[in-house]
Amino acid sequence: MVGSIHDISYYPVSDTRMVRGEGIYLYDEDGKEYLDCASGTFNLSLGYSHPAVVKALQEQAESLIHATSRFQTDSLDGVVRKLVQCSPDSLTRVHLKVSGGSSANEGAIKMAQVATGKRDVITLFRSHLGQSMMMMSVSGNAFRKAPFPIIYPGSLQVPDPYCYRCFYAQNRESCGLMCVDRIEDFMEFASSGQVAAVLLEPISGNGGNIVSPDGYLQKVRQFCDAHDIMLIFDEVQTGIGRTGHMFAAQYFGVEPDALTTGKGLGGSGAQIAGILAAEKLTGLDIHHHSFTYGANSMAAAAANVTLDIVGQPDFLANVRSTGQHIMTRLRDLQRLHPSIGDIRGVGLMIGIELVKRDRSPDVDLTNELERRAPDHGLILRTSRYGYGNVIKIRPPLILTMRQADELSDRLAELLKAVGA
Repeated sequence: MVGSIHDISYYPVSDTRMVRGEGIYLYDEDGKEYLDCASGTFNLSLGYSHPAVVKALQEQAESLIHATSRFQTDSLDGVVRKLVQCSPDSLTRVHLKVSGGSSANEGAIKMAQVATGKRDVITLFRSHLGQSMMMMSVSGNAFRKAPFPIIYPGSLQVPDPYCYRCFYAQNRESCGLMCVDRIEDFMEFASSGQVAAVLLEPISGNGGNIVSPDGYLQKVRQFCDAHDIMLIFDEVQTGIGRTGHMFAAQYFGVEPDALTTGKGLGGSGAQIAGILAAEKLTGLDIHHHSFTYGANSMAAAAANVTLDIVGQPDFLANVRSTGQHIMTRLRDLQRLHPSIGDIRGVGLMIGIELVKRDRSPDVDLTNELERRAPDHGLILRTSRYGYGNVIKIRPPLILTMRQADELSDRLAELLKAVGA
């Protein structure tokens, strides 16, 4: 006899059963509405069941669900062309035969290793670059690596550009971006001397919504150029309109040698990811990085519609304006709640850092807010899998100004109820 779902599911699930999603809202079997501040797993850029995405999936399913990527299909050709058109000018090649963000990042590293003949990868302390063994190995956070006896070699982590908690105890006005200058020391004394790539998120996803300060990415670009190192942007979370620009690279004004995308590219949850690469990174044979369910025709149909919608200037302008409005509302809340230590973000990628009276991270309060959020009609996610002290606000990009106020009002009620 099969036991309860809790007994047979490998991973823990709540007692809440969700039955329907529409726009930015999710509904349980009792009809209760939740405003999803996490966009599913940050992948519902157009929200739940966007009609244009649903229509594209239905029409594609009637003709061709999947074909091996050795052939062209209209939907895949469309995604490739659109990604080249909307990405930084340096990126002229598209590799779609990957299954998600982890395999996209891994493929970008392989491209850099083949192109440079070198092997090491530099990443950041709090980076979260994927769940495969290689990507867990090159990410930060010791707790993610602790259970595994064999870790992929050849990576080193350096301090984040985390101005609120600067590793070097500096301030941005006078630091001269020491966090970039010190990478030289890490490379000389902690690497093999054969660094192929720097791989980073322009705004950290799971690491606490750390926004790269002005000048940081430009200086990293200069560092990479000086040492013949490839610069890779992980834009699995920051891409596809999340910052109010198609890619964060465009917001920061820096052109990488490769850029990975996923999550929001599927619009309403279609599974698709990709690597955008410069010409100098061509040369990786397809048999070195190719996944069965990459380059799926049906997922590509959803991505085509998503790129068309997100790419509209008015759509991106709305992301910027609603994001700024939420930031303003949050700063008003900050004056009422000393536990809000910092508010940071770009577009609809916003982080709220919770602190104790001595300004140290308040992880317990952060997790309590996440736990009690559903009581106030919110779905929240926290940083570093419950080890962090940042609430992540990343609703679907279709958010209206009225809904931005609704989100802020519900969050204010939650903070008051928890006594933050």
